[in-house]
Amino acid sequence: MELKDLRYFIEVVKYGSFTKAAAHTYISQPTLSKSLKKLETELKVELFERSTRKLKLTDAGEIVYKQGAKILGTTNELTTLLDDLIHLPTGTIKIGIPPLIGTLFFPTIAKNFGKAYPDVTLELVELGAKRIEQLVEEGQVDVGIIVLPIDHSKFNILPFMKEEFMLYTHKDHSLAKKEAVNIQQLAEETFILFNREFALHELIIEQCHNAGFQPNIAFESSQWDLIAELVSAELGITLLPKSIYAKMNSDVIQMIPIQEPPMWELGVITRKERYQSFAVRTLLSFLSEESHLTFFSNQS
Repeated sequence: MELKDLRYFIEVVKYGSFTKAAAHTYISQPTLSKSLKKLETELKVELFERSTRKLKLTDAGEIVYKQGAKILGTTNELTTLLDDLIHLPTGTIKIGIPPLIGTLFFPTIAKNFGKAYPDVTLELVELGAKRIEQLVEEGQVDVGIIVLPIDHSKFNILPFMKEEFMLYTHKDHSLAKKEAVNIQQLAEETFILFNREFALHELIIEQCHNAGFQPNIAFESSQWDLIAELVSAELGITLLPKSIYAKMNSDVIQMIPIQEPPMWELGVITRKERYQSFAVRTLLSFLSEESHLTFFSNQS
């Protein structure tokens, strides 16, 4: 069994699509299919249920995926251990960031860190916070910036920033002229949220439940800018962190403070008991020293 075949299989599962996995690994889809067929032949099992439209793992596929992720994680650790013999911050760091966090912070992180450490490449993995958490745990991502809270028993956690949520509506909405609103006032509103892959989805629903109502969700998306467009089209309201307003069309969208607002707490995570390369330790030190206020000022 070749590691590249196992790696291709992991990529297909990660992206849920042969087409996306082939594009990410820069090989043709027929080559990718041939590689997975070879893996199935060598292991004498079927990895995917081919009778369903949606890509679904067989029982054997689940086992191969879990063990394969561990094998590749261990292989990556071997490489970083050898690289660290020269104690230089070199190599590639896979950093997992949900799209909203990536929009706000990654360009400035990449720019400032790249200036200081030009021999280290930051490879961005942009998925929902729940998926990022899983990839960090499996060793497929070195560092994640996610929404807290998180399981302290599995991860090292470095607090990154804390910010309040705001209400976002169209300028013509009845709440747009309010100086502030409370969550209870939103009981009859139509919500536009991130989908269930994102920690913000559960956070907002929990806030609504605490206020005594089940939110009416009209749309869910994985992209913050689409959520903003739907608000601009007067199709609903949304709750997002305050800093994202700088990226929105303020001529159309109004930001309104929330009384006793829910808080957006971010943390930088790494997996406990996993070896950290010198480059990863350098990035963690960089992130701990850089204030989020610096990131915001550099974006303006």
